[in-house]
Amino acid sequence: MVVRKVGKYEIGRTVGEGTFAKVKFAQNTETGESVAMKVIDRSTIIKHKMVDQIKREISIMKLVRHPHVVRLHEVLASRTKIYIILEFITGGELFDKIVRHGRLSETESRRYFQQLIDGVDYCHCKGVYHRDLKPENLLLDSQGNLKISDFGLSASPEPGVSLLRTTCGTPNYVAPEVLSHKGYHGAVADIWSCGVILYVLMAGYLPFDEIDLTTLYSKIERADFSCPSWFPVGAKSLIHRILDPNPETRIRIEEIRSDEWFRKNYVPARHVEDEAVNLDDVNAVFDDPEDQQVSEQSGNNDMGPLVLNAFDLIILSQGLNLSALFNRGEDYVKHQTRFVSKKPAKVVLSSMEVVAQSMGYKTHIRNYKMRVEGLSASKTAHFSVILEIFEVAPSFFMVDIQKAAGDADEFLKFYKNFCSNLDDIIWNPPVETSKPRNSRTRR
Repeated sequence: MVVRKVGKYEIGRTVGEGTFAKVKFAQNTETGESVAMKVIDRSTIIKHKMVDQIKREISIMKLVRHPHVVRLHEVLASRTKIYIILEFITGGELFDKIVRHGRLSETESRRYFQQLIDGVDYCHCKGVYHRDLKPENLLLDSQGNLKISDFGLSASPEPGVSLLRTTCGTPNYVAPEVLSHKGYHGAVADIWSCGVILYVLMAGYLPFDEIDLTTLYSKIERADFSCPSWFPVGAKSLIHRILDPNPETRIRIEEIRSDEWFRKNYVPARHVEDEAVNLDDVNAVFDDPEDQQVSEQSGNNDMGPLVLNAFDLIILSQGLNLSALFNRGEDYVKHQTRFVSKKPAKVVLSSMEVVAQSMGYKTHIRNYKMRVEGLSASKTAHFSVILEIFEVAPSFFMVDIQKAAGDADEFLKFYKNFCSNLDDIIWNPPVETSKPRNSRTRR
């Protein structure tokens, strides 16, 4: 396979995908450093009149340099694409950790929350308001430290502009005043989102979660939520002070930092003195693309599902008996299961999306990974499942299904109902029949 190159970077497979960009793994051939490359199609952002927004996002990320914010290295451009070179974070999304482990311990939740507050406070000091804080936009590095990413909806208003007016963000995490269309303070709205994140870390599910948006917004505007019994008194008190529907009386970051529960084992982030930030390369990429073009070398690089090698298969099978990959006991199926398909990966993904939506669930797709969520069959609790497609061999794909939130028995019912509607997708190995033994003696 010929590896595609852009300038000094060799590009690997897609590790994330958004509405207007793909994020690919890449390697600096001069230093050997691994980076994440955000690839944006120039014609797409021009068509959707997003040039100023993308330019603002890049400028903001160059401005905000903090240990708990993903670092932007440089910006490149070709005739058709813009390449944003970012720090490569190996630990995945905080969201995925919550999916794998459910609710986190008090100690771990507090540590992530402390790092989140440090990073958000630094952004605010620079006049930057994120406006889309959620676990999917919080990454973890190899040491397990939190990194804020995705500043696509962030704002950095001009001096003298106190109120923001754009309604944006992810509904479950958005502050009530953002929904009111009367203007809001970006810093105070970000604090609300941080409170929702703390709740999710400690509970394993959202404080506000309804399929119907009108009902959801009504609950957010009234701060209609309750904390689980296992929340410590200190955390419960802090969350209620953060999720205050009145932005005027909502707790501020300096008050959060002085909170007794927050301060336990608190180690403030250390960062070097602010570096001089030069935006000339950003302006040049957008204003003088011809002068800033990098060379592109195209090759056959199929960015499909992750390919499982022999080592991956052994890990997934929990031993050397690979039959365990596709033959799970009833207890295991209550939490995680798998099926295989010989259909193209895109066909499998679209079929699963259609079936999940026909069952009344919301779907969120990122690359070859899909999150299915909604209310349980009993309509009394939140239910969520993660499905991911892997390539086991050419034209042979495995779908891994994990329970993210909800009751184990609910998951079992979902799985059986879901798979019963995928008969044309799921491949079943042929049943071996024993051959009758020849009764005649061979001469």
